[in-house]
Amino acid sequence: MATKKTEPQVIEVPKINLKPATIRIEGTSPLVVHKFSEKAKKQMLDKQMKTAKTAAKEAKNPVEDFMGALYWLTEMPSEFTEEAFYKAVKDGARFGFPTTGVKAAIVSAAYRSELVKNKVSLYGTFHIAGEFIEIKGVTPVMREDTVRLQTGVADIRFRPEFPVGWYADIDIVYNAALLSLEQLVSFVTLGGFAVGIGENRVEKGGNWGSFKVSEK
Repeated sequence: MATKKTEPQVIEVPKINLKPATIRIEGTSPLVVHKFSEKAKKQMLDKQMKTAKTAAKEAKNPVEDFMGALYWLTEMPSEFTEEAFYKAVKDGARFGFPTTGVKAAIVSAAYRSELVKNKVSLYGTFHIAGEFIEIKGVTPVMREDTVRLQTGVADIRFRPEFPVGWYADIDIVYNAALLSLEQLVSFVTLGGFAVGIGENRVEKGGNWGSFKVSEK
């Protein structure tokens, strides 16, 4: 019995049109960052592994907390003093913020504003280069805030603040077959206005970490 010959199925793959773009954002409110320091991560790991405590809890060092909470793009000084910090700044220290947080702000704002059907699709239309964007324009300062932990206990946090005047250049590659540059810029603008980045940002009910797209 003769068998019917099956014609090969042709699958058409949509053309990918990748284009680069650099979008500069400018802070419209202070940016407060809080990276988990190596000391804090070790304390958490020791607690999870139930490592026995060998000494009393160390006294808090505000400058160490401040310096450890920064995303250093250059080597962090081994000495945790104001003198060491400002020497590093004078010597060209550079600081950043995770690109994942910036992209999440852009995608979340577009989705919540119902400009896209789902987050996954938009995540695949553009990529931000590198692990960090560099925060430029200002030197971070140490701020002191009283916060309440989930346990209800009050604590004092010493965190880095980049005052208004900070800016960053975001290097992006986007699929122009699915997303225009004008749409991308609009999404970035909305991300800075409705979501923000860093601690106490807009989407968390705060007013820090907001930004706009530079017109320069």
